[in-house]
Amino acid sequence: MKEDVGHRSAVNIAGDSISIPHTWNGLDGQDGGNDYYRGKCWYVRKFNKKDFELNECTYLEFKGVNASAQVYINGNFVGEHHGGYSTFRFDVTNFLSDKNIIVVGVDNSKNDRVYPQTADFTFYGGIYRDVNIVSVSKNHFDFGDYGSKGAKVTCSVEGDEGIVQVDAKLVGSGTLKTTLYNHSGKVVAESKNDQVIRVKKVRLWQGLEDPYLYKIRLELLENETVMDHIEFNVGFRSYRIDPDKGFYLNGKEYPLRGVCRHQDRPGIGNALKKEHHDEDIEIIKEIGANTIRLAHYQHDDYFYDLCDKYGFIVWAEIPYISKHMNNASENAISQMKELITQLYHHPSIVCWGISNEICMYPAGSDRYDLHVKLNDLCHEMDPSRQTAIAVYMPTMIYNKLNAIPDIVSYNLYFGWYFPFVWLAGVKLDRYHNKYPNRILGLAEYGAEAMPNIHRKRPYRGDNTEEYQTIYHEKMIKVINERPYIWATHIWNMFDFGSDARNQGGEPGMNHKGLVTFDRKIKKDSFYLYKAYWSKEPFIHLCGKRFINRTGKSANIKIYSNQEEVELYNNNKLIGKQTSDKIFKFKIDLEDINQLVVKSGDLKDEMTIIKVNKKDKTYF
Repeated sequence: MKEDVGHRSAVNIAGDSISIPHTWNGLDGQDGGNDYYRGKCWYVRKFNKKDFELNECTYLEFKGVNASAQVYINGNFVGEHHGGYSTFRFDVTNFLSDKNIIVVGVDNSKNDRVYPQTADFTFYGGIYRDVNIVSVSKNHFDFGDYGSKGAKVTCSVEGDEGIVQVDAKLVGSGTLKTTLYNHSGKVVAESKNDQVIRVKKVRLWQGLEDPYLYKIRLELLENETVMDHIEFNVGFRSYRIDPDKGFYLNGKEYPLRGVCRHQDRPGIGNALKKEHHDEDIEIIKEIGANTIRLAHYQHDDYFYDLCDKYGFIVWAEIPYISKHMNNASENAISQMKELITQLYHHPSIVCWGISNEICMYPAGSDRYDLHVKLNDLCHEMDPSRQTAIAVYMPTMIYNKLNAIPDIVSYNLYFGWYFPFVWLAGVKLDRYHNKYPNRILGLAEYGAEAMPNIHRKRPYRGDNTEEYQTIYHEKMIKVINERPYIWATHIWNMFDFGSDARNQGGEPGMNHKGLVTFDRKIKKDSFYLYKAYWSKEPFIHLCGKRFINRTGKSANIKIYSNQEEVELYNNNKLIGKQTSDKIFKFKIDLEDINQLVVKSGDLKDEMTIIKVNKKDKTYF
């Protein structure tokens, strides 16, 4: 029911029949105007107790509800949760009858108590991740611990040994048994009631090169009978960040070059299925990135599993973003506790993001105090990882917030919102020279591009695919000249919904992605980074969608990770060229131009048509 009818009336009012995952903003949150429905809706589900094999204790688990949820069973209030991106559970054992009605009120209304409220993306309302009934014995792992699995597992490395420390939180009693399996399913270590186990000649989690995972299984025993168990993947790795030389993984230099990711899709918002996450990770793998900033909130558990599996280094963060709200500090702390508790075991994660562009609006001392609290909380809950903030571009380098976390990464848009790409390097150098012992990175940079907009002479702000490539070519030079940058993250891997936006002729979208919102078109800039990052041999002709061109000549650009290319027009060799990633040719235009570029067995082609007047559909 897309209105606030109350939990009692919701049972009797006819609504739309839907399936979970679901959002009510899949359309109006992506069409522009900043007028999408932000309010309260009610979900109703009936079920019979006999349809489930229920044990002594039963939990109702929500993997993601945006932004606030009130849960009722058979008219009784069960509990509420505030925060739209994390897992939460309620013990519903004493609320269940033979026949049951679950009613959930979900609210994404504007308020000053729950983050986020101000940001450049759509806050899709709904139960947009899975809902599960989890039933266990009276002796079980504590599911009420901020949505965690009920155990904190720390993996570390000493010499060639892997060390596993288990801190289990239990409801009831029992004997804890720990078993560690290698990738082939062979037991490599096990113990009973020991909090620490050791693995000799441990195989390390080596990022993209060898993301080796072990599986840990924790069992709660009563007289050798398994009363409850949990299992998940873990990895052994060490890392450090040098303020001058950047990131090191397992003692070796490992420059981090990658992307940011928003999770939404056309028509369904954040209500994703596994195949959507699989597609995203495959595209990120193809470009050759080795790090992902999962912005600006906690993503689906499954995606962190994929990052572990494929070896990506991850920046995980909470949606404390843009505008500080004095009444929401406890909510930010709660969301950070959930983030760390739920994701602690992932070897891919190396830092906890405290805030993003939080100096966009003025605030009092409470903002500084909250950053200190969040930073201390992260170190208390997880001494093994570092803290980070993503800093708003105009923020002065000496702002006192920058001195709080372990890592400062700037969001720099020189060359897009402000002129001169090279100023990004100037700002980074000034910070590094002023604070040489601080870790500095680039959390966001990017330029908008729509694959249907083209210009022969592109310029800043024109939203053309051509300008986006020029911008990123210059930014790559800025980055490669500064080895002290600990990590770089392009904004963004994919276009995403932002209902308040209206740029480039398509309202409701941010088009800074290297790939379109529907994941169907990889923009030319995608292949620029693939040339620099990927080991997969390829060759790409830029400008395939810029078909109709005026003038006597045309500039042709090619991206490739091969050393030499040959360009042909209408079966005639235009020339050979040796270069590093970027190849540029100028051709005389014929009426129809069938262009083919080759490098060994690799080939790409496109067609250009010479026209007398500019094609207005490109503007």
